[in-house]
Formats: sequence, C-alpha cells, structure tokens
Amino acid sequence: MKLGIVGLPNVGKSTLFNAITNAGAESANYPFCTIDPNVGVVAVPDERLDKLSEMYHPKKTTPAVVEFVDIAGLVKGASRGEGLGNKFLANIRETSAIVHVVRCFDDDNVIHVEGSTDPIRDIDIIELELVMADVEMVDRRIDKAQKAAKGDKKFLREVEVFTALRAWLNDGSPARTYGCDEDDRALIATSDLLTLKPVIYAANLDEEGFRQYESCPYYQKVAERARTEGAQVIPVCAKLEAEIAELPEEEKAMFLEDLGVEESGLDRLIKASYTLLGLISYLTSGEDECRAWTITRGTRAPQAAGKIHTDFERGFIRAEVIAYEDLMRVGTMAAAREQGLIRSEGKEYVVKDGDIILFRFNV
Repeated sequence: MKLGIVGLPNVGKSTLFNAITNAGAESANYPFCTIDPNVGVVAVPDERLDKLSEMYHPKKTTPAVVEFVDIAGLVKGASRGEGLGNKFLANIRETSAIVHVVRCFDDDNVIHVEGSTDPIRDIDIIELELVMADVEMVDRRIDKAQKAAKGDKKFLREVEVFTALRAWLNDGSPARTYGCDEDDRALIATSDLLTLKPVIYAANLDEEGFRQYESCPYYQKVAERARTEGAQVIPVCAKLEAEIAELPEEEKAMFLEDLGVEESGLDRLIKASYTLLGLISYLTSGEDECRAWTITRGTRAPQAAGKIHTDFERGFIRAEVIAYEDLMRVGTMAAAREQGLIRSEGKEYVVKDGDIILFRFNV
C-alpha cells in the first residue's frame, strides 16, 4: 500500500512525514523544500503478529508495511505545470490513496502560502488542481473513444459516460463523488483519475488544539467536509508526533497517556487507511518466520496465497485455517488441532482478518 502525503506548502506535511517514518526529509519554513518525493516504509502495528512471535520465536518476524510518499507542496496552477505541478501530479498517480494534510492552527511564525489559515480554502485549492488535471485526461479519453466508435459502436457508451463525468468535473466536483451505476463506475475506474483516489484528511493542529480537537472550529470544518464526500479525517499534531518519534519505545505509551490519547497519529493513520481501502491482514507462522500479509477484504484463499508466491495460487490445493483468537485461547497449534479448531478450506473460502493460514499447494 502506497499513501501519498499532500498539501499546500508549510502545512506540516514534511514534519508529519518525518515523524511517522523517521526518514529525515528536509523540513523548512518555505515552499518547495521537498523537491523530490521522499519515500519511507513503515511497519503496520499488529499485536497479533507480536504474540505469534512470542509463541514461535522465529528466525524472522515480518510485519505488513505501508509506503509513505512525501510529495512536493502544491500551489495554484499546478494542473498547468506551475510550481512543481507536473511532478506533483505524476507522483500522486502512483499512490493507492491520498493523505491530505490540512493546516488547522494559527501561527504568525510559520508562513502560510495563502496568507491566512483557512482549511476549506486550502482543500479546495488542491482539489481544484486535481479536478482540472482530470478534465484534461477525460477530454483525451472522450476523443479516443469517439475515434474508436467509428469502427465499433460499443465505444459510444464510453463517450456518453465520460462526457457526463466531464460536466461533473467542470463544476469543480471530484470524480469520487460522481453518482452512477456499478457498470459506469467500473468503466470510469479504468481511467486512473486523480480525484477517484480515496482521501484521508490529516487535520494538523497545534498542541492545544489537538488536546481539544473536537471543539476546534478548524477541525470541525474539515470533519464536515470529510463527511460530505465520504472521506476519512484524523486529528494529528505533527509537532507532537515528531517528539513521540524521538522517544524510546517504552516511553511512548506514557507520553500518549499524558496527552490523553491511546494511539499515535501513525497508528490512527494506518487504521484509517486500511478502513478506507478495504484492507485486512492474514498471518503465517512458524519457526522460520512469522509474517503479516495485506489483502483486500473479500479475497479468496487462492488469491491470498498468491500474495506469498504465484506458485501458491497456481497450485493451490487447500488452506489450513485457524482464527487468531482461537489459537490464543487454547495456547498451541497442537491443542488447536486436538480440539478441531484448524479448518481445511477450499478455493471458495474468503479469508478473514486475523486468519492464521498454512497453504497446501502442488506445482
């Protein structure tokens, strides 16, 4: 999973990226300090994997990972190549979802590229640039379909669908909020539009605002915006996240408790990403390795096996499955087998979150 962190210059984008990835991207009080996308890979926190490792003492423990890409700050005109626009748009196209960092605090010492704090205006600036870039792509798709329709009338439907979508985009609305049936939605999905990508708004507050974020007017505006378009929103304080990242592991929990929160911004961001993208994790275990694997909810056993190796999917015979909770309740695989808790599942089995699986295959 690859998440693109975007936002106007100086909204806390790189500070947040540094905190959650410890990748050390340059952070400075001026636009475009992130010239090239910085990439950081972070482990997905999973207590189930930790417990399995305690049980097996494997040679290696491999968590699922999320790749974060800190993308250069956007300005008005990016869709026309202003600032670092072309590079920005190309980098977004490669991501699974967008983490849109929105400034929700006032600070005279931190320059705002638009001169004042207004989270909805800032969201609109970026969204409009993405919409305008999508209009250009839709225009090209319509032109291509019109030419193809001269030889094959089935492309006329494609012209109709994308012409209607263009009118929606021209009103300034993102493609993800366009209402249509499943067939048209599937057709639109083949176009790789920027505004089809799911969005998580990271409302970046100062420390005072973060402690009482639900009563912060800036946060409330972003939350309302997220509700209207089916997006996710999480409150973060990039400055505090940076402090948390510097602490030894054993001190992080105490720091979070003092703040009155149970999870770091990174943990909340990853959970929101999984929910937004419909992702789950299944587990494999043994003395050599305990590992978490990320799949889309609804994935069947052979395709889940294919995440490990294509041979596993091609030669799939069956999956031996036990729910994580059942294994923890009885304590060992041997006890689970004695009690009939390990099931043999075939090709139609839909993998569930937390399943511990051993795949049987033959190639």
